[in-house]
Amino acid sequence: MAEKEAKNKNDDSLGLPSFNDLFSSQEQRDDDKLSKIKDIPLELIDDFPKHPYKVKDDEDMLNLVESVKEHGVLTPATIRPKENGRFEIISGHRRKRACELAGFSSLRSEVVELDKDAATVLMVESNFQRTTILPSEKAFAYKMRLDAMKRQGKRVDLTCATVLHKLENKKSRQILAEQTGESHEQVRKYIRLTELIPELLNLVDEGQIALRPAVELSYLPMFRQQDLHQCIDIYQCTPSHAQALKMRSLSTEEKLTPEVINLIMSEEKPNQKEKLILRDERIAKLLPPALTASKREEYIIQALEHYAKHRARSSPDRER
Repeated sequence: MAEKEAKNKNDDSLGLPSFNDLFSSQEQRDDDKLSKIKDIPLELIDDFPKHPYKVKDDEDMLNLVESVKEHGVLTPATIRPKENGRFEIISGHRRKRACELAGFSSLRSEVVELDKDAATVLMVESNFQRTTILPSEKAFAYKMRLDAMKRQGKRVDLTCATVLHKLENKKSRQILAEQTGESHEQVRKYIRLTELIPELLNLVDEGQIALRPAVELSYLPMFRQQDLHQCIDIYQCTPSHAQALKMRSLSTEEKLTPEVINLIMSEEKPNQKEKLILRDERIAKLLPPALTASKREEYIIQALEHYAKHRARSSPDRER
């Protein structure tokens, strides 16, 4: 017995876990985790402020709703307590929405004590493995996490990225790049997208504006981005990388005006085919009122074919 007590004492002096700790810590950790998992009323759970990931009521959500109805929430959401007795969700926004649609009144959740920055890091990390992440989601998620990591780096009471930063002399963006699997430059580009107006950022999400030109456009003032969006709507085409570079350069020289943007956007790109644009307001009065939008193209083509035959029959060459 004395020998065992001496061993435990020596372990303590060396900062090592005791004999009892080695065999009970895992069980204790499991029990501690289970004690933190509770059914929390949905009405008490707030979304994470400025949550960058979109929660859509799409087909995937409908499948999740059916799974929740049949099996419940298999993986608990992660939430943290707020000072007013409410909770803030860190991970599990889609599970929360599925419970709402399924008619549940509570969400199975693990309650954790985290400050705002640590919660932000965890919130972004928990979504890294999603199969589909929109450019706008990456942009704001990366920015939120990078800002949190920078604030952590200024504090001595937090670990995670701070320790790695001190040991390996790495900047927060380098650490973020390694953790996300993106290059340092790619992380920078995505974060630049947060400077785009919502209308242009939506076009990036839809694949109409590529990442490289989008980054260049992010350097334009907001009011010039609005001018550009109006031109995109008029010409029904988006700027190439070369056009975006030209606009950024002219903006730096304070020579970019709405007229200049119009001239740049009216340039024909090497791979751009000429488009015919028919404005609805001009042709609506010529179409049957009950004609659906999906049938308009077919109706117009048939009308043109009929008109072409009429002209062919009326041609002077045909009369001779």
